[in-house]
Amino acid sequence: MGTATGTGGAGDWVPDRARLTRWLSATIPGFRGEIRLERTAGGQSNPTFRLRATDLDLVLRSKPAGPTLPSAHAVDREFRVMEALRGTGVPVPCVRALCGDESVIGTVFYVMDYVPGRVFWDPRLIDLDRAERSAIFNSMNETIARIHSLDVAAIGLRDYGRAGAYAERQVARWTRQYRASEIDPNPAMDWLIDWLPRNLPPDGPTRLVHGDYRLDNLLIHPTEPRVVAVLDWELSTLGDPMADFAYHMMSWRLRPELFRGLAGTDFAGTGIPDEQTYLARYVERTGLSDTRHWKFFLVLSMFRIAAIMQGIAKRALDGTASNADAAEIGAKARPISEVAVELAQGSGGGT
Repeated sequence: MGTATGTGGAGDWVPDRARLTRWLSATIPGFRGEIRLERTAGGQSNPTFRLRATDLDLVLRSKPAGPTLPSAHAVDREFRVMEALRGTGVPVPCVRALCGDESVIGTVFYVMDYVPGRVFWDPRLIDLDRAERSAIFNSMNETIARIHSLDVAAIGLRDYGRAGAYAERQVARWTRQYRASEIDPNPAMDWLIDWLPRNLPPDGPTRLVHGDYRLDNLLIHPTEPRVVAVLDWELSTLGDPMADFAYHMMSWRLRPELFRGLAGTDFAGTGIPDEQTYLARYVERTGLSDTRHWKFFLVLSMFRIAAIMQGIAKRALDGTASNADAAEIGAKARPISEVAVELAQGSGGGT
């Protein structure tokens, strides 16, 4: 993985080196020597460390130390899905071992190979030229199309999530999340909570979905404009691929200051494909041609990220947020929900 993975966590917790060394020596073939640990930058979820020894360059990813919600920080699921994806053509780091014994370093963790690569936080890719931007977006599109084209039974993930009613369950989940973290009234979120259940699309196919497929969760080759690793599978499950792709494409509808958005971009001039072109490439690659409910899935995606940001705002208010910018991030829940309402009501454009 690259110099920044988009992961990490709060605090200064570091795994116990002696216990970790003993476990690595007993578990990882070829491990020898003294380990060096370097925490990666960014993110609020799972602590992630680059781990180097004499002949190995690895990455350790763990649940946060201390109490966590039962379904949160699912590093064991990350390990399982990346192991299943080996040999499928989806670029993921090679996972080495999962440790469920919390006595080793105080929490569940796994190790995987380090993959050199670049992380881009701004999807406008302002430091690259037109050809590089175009190639990276094409590779990003091709990669998610590969994920959504997999036969989940053939790769051992038939039981990785529930089949059917994916949109309905997503609406219910993020409604609960929002209500649990609501601070001040937000008429836009109230409107969406009423509109979404009344406009549910029929069930689509059940495929593997990443859950958080964004440019900053991908590693781009150090010198070439192509994806070399898809990271952060914590939210992956089985679900509707069009919902997953809409969450990925939400950036096209949001301004850069709201959520690493692309709205207002000169697509022809920058080499970044516009929304319809990018969607058409995905449809061609996957054969998933039913885009009749595209607007619903975009609205659901914005509702979901607004609910997530509202949770960050609540943690900032409670003094439990791990990110120093939590209050600023949380304040974006309202404007994003307002964009979602405009789109749902037909004034936001699109299908």
